[in-house]
Amino acid sequence: MGIFDGLRSALGMSAEADATRDADPEDLFGMSTAYLTMEADLGYDPAGVAALCFSGVDSTDFADAVEEVEAILEAGEVETGTEARFVDDSHGYEWVVLADRDFEDLVTSVHFAADTLIERGYGSRLLAALFGFEDEDGPIYWVYSFRRGAYYPFAPRSSSERDSTVEFKLESVLDGELDIESDKDYWYPLWPDSGRHPWE
Repeated sequence: MGIFDGLRSALGMSAEADATRDADPEDLFGMSTAYLTMEADLGYDPAGVAALCFSGVDSTDFADAVEEVEAILEAGEVETGTEARFVDDSHGYEWVVLADRDFEDLVTSVHFAADTLIERGYGSRLLAALFGFEDEDGPIYWVYSFRRGAYYPFAPRSSSERDSTVEFKLESVLDGELDIESDKDYWYPLWPDSGRHPWE
């Protein structure tokens, strides 16, 4: 099952219909403290990557909004060193992929990108924000679902297997520090098409 199925069922229309609270881009700043807990208490190092996933609209105005996001991130790179690239996946979703060893710069850049799309009237197109971590066993992601207004952990261990034990541990430690999705049916795995990360 590919990322299309995951985003469609867990982060897309179904999740919007079942939403328990409104998404708030300010929730993204919760990662500014959560990453310290991940690192100091759990031994997960920030992977230096984060991403914002959204579904596009075939309109000039939306294209202008995306160009505005690009311009903001390009200007920010001069100050923070956060590198941004825009990726289209094979299922028609668009990603802003960010790279920076400074985790707080990643959080700020993801927030800027999401907030810009919301201000331009495209908040409903936002699907997820992902923040990457890693240890000796592999990558770990905290996924923020804009349609559910909550986070959930994702610990892939192969192209089709995840480590639920790790995910439950992350939930127990970070619950309260992050707004975590209580319905585990929405902890959907975001498998990559190829490569290491969900956007690849």
